[in-house]
Formats: sequence, C-alpha cells, structure tokens
Amino acid sequence: MADFDQTLAVALKGYAWLPDLRRRAGGGAVRTRVMGQPAVGICGPSAAQFFYGAGNLERHTALPGLVVHTLFGAGAVHTLDGGSHRLRKSLFTHLLLGDGIDTPAKLAGEAFDEAAAQWQGDTPVVLFDEAARVIAGAVTRWVGVPLEKRDERALAADLVAMVDGFATVGPRAARALAARRRQERRLSKIISAVRAKAPTAEPLSVVAHHTDEHGLLDPRTAAVELLNIIRPTTAVAWFVAFAAHALDRWPRHGIRLRAGDDEYTRAFVHEVRRFYPFAPFLGGRATRDHFFQGEPIPAGTLVLLDIYGQHHDPELWDEPYAFRPERFLGRDIGDFDLIPQGGGDPRTGHRCPGEKLTIALLGTLVQRLARLDYYLPPQNTDIDLSRIPARPRSGIEVVVP
Repeated sequence: MADFDQTLAVALKGYAWLPDLRRRAGGGAVRTRVMGQPAVGICGPSAAQFFYGAGNLERHTALPGLVVHTLFGAGAVHTLDGGSHRLRKSLFTHLLLGDGIDTPAKLAGEAFDEAAAQWQGDTPVVLFDEAARVIAGAVTRWVGVPLEKRDERALAADLVAMVDGFATVGPRAARALAARRRQERRLSKIISAVRAKAPTAEPLSVVAHHTDEHGLLDPRTAAVELLNIIRPTTAVAWFVAFAAHALDRWPRHGIRLRAGDDEYTRAFVHEVRRFYPFAPFLGGRATRDHFFQGEPIPAGTLVLLDIYGQHHDPELWDEPYAFRPERFLGRDIGDFDLIPQGGGDPRTGHRCPGEKLTIALLGTLVQRLARLDYYLPPQNTDIDLSRIPARPRSGIEVVVP
C-alpha cells in the first residue's frame, strides 16, 4: 500500500498512474490514498463486474466536487444512486437506446459534408475543433434546442471546455465552470418556455417534462440533464481526432472504411475507443464491507476502476499496444470487457446510455473522414498521457486541397 497521498502523482502521471501503481504491487488490487481518502485500485472484467454490481458502490459521495460542477452538473443523474438513479436514468434510456439515434448520426454526417466543402484551400483547419462544431450543431438540432448557425462554434467551445476542464485546476477548470454556468442559464430559460407548451416526442420536450419522485425537475436540473445529452455527444470530437491520428499512422485501415464496410467500421470504432485514452479510471465508494480477490474493502473506501489499464491488459487483449481493429471482427464483446463508457447494462446500471449513439456517430464520421481528400501538414500530433483528457497536441490540422 502506498501510505502517502497519491493526488499529486495522479496529476503528474495521468493515465499511467494507476496502471503503474498496480504493476508495482504485482498486478492485482492495490491499496493507496487519493484526496486524503483510503482507496483501492482494481482492474479487469471481474473488477468491472464488481464495480457495477448492484448495491456494491455508491457514486454520489465518490465524485469530487470539481468533476460534478464542471463535467456532470450539480444534481445530475451521475450523482444519484438506487431508485432515484433508475428513475432519472429512464429519461436517457428512452431517448438514447432506441432507433432514433440514427437521426443525429445522419445529421452529423450531412453537417460534416457541408463543413468539409468549406475547408477546401491551402489554409489548415483543426479537425478536433471542426468536428466538435459539426457534432454540437447536429445533436442540438436533433434535440430541438434552437441554435443559429453562427452560434455553433461558441456552443461547441463551451461543451468542449466542460469536458476539457474536469480533471484539473486552474484556467481549464475556470473555463469549464464559466461555460457550464453560461449554458445552464441559457437552457433553463428554454426549458421554462417549452413547459408552457403541450409535451411532444422531441427530446427537448421529453427532458423539459420529465418527472422524478419529487415531481417535475426544476428548470436548472432539467438543463443539466439536457446538457448531459448534448455535452457527451460533442465529446465524440476527441475520438474523431484519435481516428484521424490512427489513419495517419496506419493508413491501410482507410481502405475498408472508404469502401463503406460497416462491419469493419464498427470494429475500427471499437478499437479507437479501446486503444486511445479518454477516461483514465472511474470511482465509487463501498457501501459496506467487501472482499475483492481476497482484498478487504471496508465500507467507505474509494474504489477506482482502472479503465486505461484494462484496455491495455495483455491478459484481455492480444498485443494491447498495437492498433488492430481486426481484433473486434467476429468477436462478442462482453459487458465488462470494453468499458470506455462503463460496464454492465445501460438500462439498469451506471453504464452510459449514450454509448450506442457514440458508436453510430463515430462510425458515420470516420467513413467520411476516410473518403475525404486531405493531408496533414507538419505539426505535433503527440498525445500527452499526463494530460487528462488527452488529445493530439495539434488537434490534427488538415488541409483539403
């Protein structure tokens, strides 16, 4: 057990922190301290199954305040447990697990084509920024939030800031907090206006009229949950930049993407989500005394599930540091194997119900990216694993001649 607090080490080492700590401890569960609290780091499908097991952990006391107030929003579904969580979660499963997700993916594809036509010339564009704008505009239109074309870039910048500032302090966190306040105020007013009208099947109306055990959500909480549809969808821009990074490093993968091979595209999307860094680990707090693989976990202990470590575990993935989409062809993915957006059943547990939409959006955009005639001018595409969330330093600058 690391007796000294590891909070600074997390900030310095980023994604490598927990895998390194576990490796030094022999690869199993490792006891440590984070933010002054006793913690246990765990990894692997059985660890994910324990982490998402009903009643094993609670989330509302485990999430740091900065994460709540930048990334999720106060009172968000992510901060709830038990019956309150299930009731609020039903809002998201209704909207994000049906056939309707084909619509935002189609809108994003059309918006990408329109944007790409404007990129032509000798001036580089930053793919990360452009993808965020395209996705933010598409998902906002699908949800039903009014947005002028000229305001897409400002909205995308706010949504990106909320994600970019969740795991740090200083300017990035300040930008995230300001962006959240700005968008919560704007959407609260829209929610209040929508409530004056009869409910419809449009996502904006569904969120505005959703009720929990206390009745209708207050406008700010409803705005928080509306952002919890729009914000994580826009975060697919990280994966679009990673996909472009992969196509630059290993261009052979573009052949089947350009041909519209949907099975290979899905495998490519899964490999991008496995190989590249996004969430380093997730946290929950033990609700009672537990044992995991012989390691005692007393009630109140912070439990950290090593996402990055699991996605690069040689016992689970052959050659885990090689980018090989083929590993997902003809392979059944267990509920607790590939977990960039959580494990288990998204309808009943804490797995993100937006995962299906993420896969649809990314699949649509990587096929278009592979077909786009572009090149990368000289730039720094390194990915700094000490930075959370990581992304290519340049954002992937492209020139479309």
